[in-house]
Amino acid sequence: MPDFGGKSNGKGAALALSAMAIFATHDVIIKHLGQTYSPVQIVFFAALLSFPLLSMILLNDKRGGSLRPIHPGWVVARVVFALAAGFCAFYAFSTLPLAQVYPLLFATPLLITVLSIPMLGEKVGLHRWAAVIIGLIGVIIVVRPGQATLQLGHLAALTSAVCGSMSSIIVRKIGNEERSVVLLLSPILGNVIIMGAALPAVWVPLQLPDLGFMAVIAVFGLSASFLQILAYRAGEAAIVAPMQYSQILWAVLYGSLIFGEKVDVETLIGASVVILSGMYIVFRETRADVSEHQPVLRNRGRPETVTSPRASLLARVTGLRARNSRS
Repeated sequence: MPDFGGKSNGKGAALALSAMAIFATHDVIIKHLGQTYSPVQIVFFAALLSFPLLSMILLNDKRGGSLRPIHPGWVVARVVFALAAGFCAFYAFSTLPLAQVYPLLFATPLLITVLSIPMLGEKVGLHRWAAVIIGLIGVIIVVRPGQATLQLGHLAALTSAVCGSMSSIIVRKIGNEERSVVLLLSPILGNVIIMGAALPAVWVPLQLPDLGFMAVIAVFGLSASFLQILAYRAGEAAIVAPMQYSQILWAVLYGSLIFGEKVDVETLIGASVVILSGMYIVFRETRADVSEHQPVLRNRGRPETVTSPRASLLARVTGLRARNSRS
């Protein structure tokens, strides 16, 4: 059984909660900008403005080697999945109430659990399969097919969860062989190139204050990612990981105060089911006799986007490895 004691768990939880509060504010800005600009334009400038910040951080990587990938096929596949995950998440935040987006994105741990079977050789027992099935029922409760009006944003949020899960699994598969610099830079470069090519088709004249908001998105994404790293250094993963679900509370608060969004009972019930199933999977993975690969715990919190790189890779580059991590 995992050891949940220790003075540092409170600090780890507090740092993780702070990270999720910043991420939620980051998403509110995306939603605000999405009323005027296409997700293509937001993603492009967010990636472009994130690049200098991340490049300075990556200078700390002292491991020798070139930027040529060892597994180019897998790296390209990850870029495609990461790009799709980020774009779809930005689109979903722009078009759906915040409290409906998060429960769908929270399906990521469930999908990672399933995908880890064919791609990592992970063995998933009855307990985690039951949690996955129950969690997917929670997703159905949120979406309510046939009862509520389904929007493209719902499909985008689910697509983001699937693609984000694939991206995470690929990192677990090749992460020990590829340089972290390659894995961190390639999605951002892919976003700049692909979204830049599509930009003329959706261009809206950019106001200076909005460019400032896009810079804030970049800064908030990286800042929250670093807080995630510090949280995992301070506390046990089993305590820190569930803190990501606090974003639903910020979604309800921000959605009500800023966007006038109302949360229905079905969404809250579905979100609760998804969250509880995800937390149970995290708990099962903390047991050494249950899981060898720990695909969810190794994901280190919130799925990556163009502005928030995968925390475990960022930790490896900066040397801020979690004290209880084997990754």
